[in-house]
Amino acid sequence: MAKSLNKVMLIGHLGKDPELRYTSNGIAVASFSMATNEAWKDQDGNLQERTEWHNIVAWRRLAEICGEYLKKGKRVYIEGKIQTRSYDDKNGVKRYTTEVVADDLIMLDGGGGAGAGSGEASSQGAAVSEPQGQPQEKDDLPF
Repeated sequence: MAKSLNKVMLIGHLGKDPELRYTSNGIAVASFSMATNEAWKDQDGNLQERTEWHNIVAWRRLAEICGEYLKKGKRVYIEGKIQTRSYDDKNGVKRYTTEVVADDLIMLDGGGGAGAGSGEASSQGAAVSEPQGQPQEKDDLPF
């Protein structure tokens, strides 16, 4: 059987604060939206821009880190895989959603509370301190 690859790498801004919750087995899960932008000049030389929204899901320790340190507007690098799942809505209609299941995270414009700083985290580890990056311009936000 031929190998295949399901890998996603995104750099963008959080569209909302992560929603942290726990499964009935006590496993942490965080979900949030993330915006990525692309800009180009059309054939008339006018600047065009498009924002793409991504649904992100993180599990276990990475979910807890997301819930503690990430906030709306923060710039992050997310690495993971694309996954589609189905669910029944409140009317019993089967719906499908496609998400990025995060494996790794790097906070690109500074962290949150004590000891956070800019950091890198994975589902197996905790935040690791890195030097502070450039300050983020508020005009760069897609919302």
